[in-house]
Order: sequence, then structure tokens, then C-alpha cells
Amino acid sequence: MILARVVGTVVSTRKEPKIEGIKFLLLEKINPSNMQGKGDYLVAMDSVGAGLGEVVFYVAGSSSRMTATTEGKPSDAAIISIVDFIDINGEYVYRKDKE
Repeated sequence: MILARVVGTVVSTRKEPKIEGIKFLLLEKINPSNMQGKGDYLVAMDSVGAGLGEVVFYVAGSSSRMTATTEGKPSDAAIISIVDFIDINGEYVYRKDKE
């Protein structure tokens, strides 16, 4: 699983019928020690209802096709979790309720 922040939405009006109705989000990978973006972006299918600015876990490759939303779909990245907090060595570096 990889940490990222939702930085945008990707809209496609014409697409493969198997992916109709799936929300696509633009993610930026983040460094968990300082929560800063790495400038490394990707598009992922959203399987958990994530929103703009939220920190999420995503999976890539064949793992991305193992959610109820993405099973049997042509997916290479899927958001599987919205992060509530990150603790490194007993110190909170991120808390969703403090954003």
C-alpha cells in the first residue's frame, strides 16, 4: 500500500463500458515523515468514497482489481482506504481531524 493525497478529479465522458460509473481521482504520493507531496502523480479508481485533500492508501497492479468496485475491471491503481492518522515513533505526523 502506498500513501498519497487526493489532489484532484479526473473526468472522462467516453470510456470502456466496464468502468462506467467509477470515480477517478488524481493522487500525489506523499512523504509520511513530513506529509509533503513528492511531485509524483497518478490516477486511481476510488473504491471508498475519498474526497479532495484526503490522505489515502492506494494499491497498484493486480491488487487494484481486488475490491468490490474494481473486480474484473481494467485497473492499475485503486484507492482502498482513507487514512485517519499517522504516528511515527509515538508522534502524530498526520491526523485527519486536525486538517
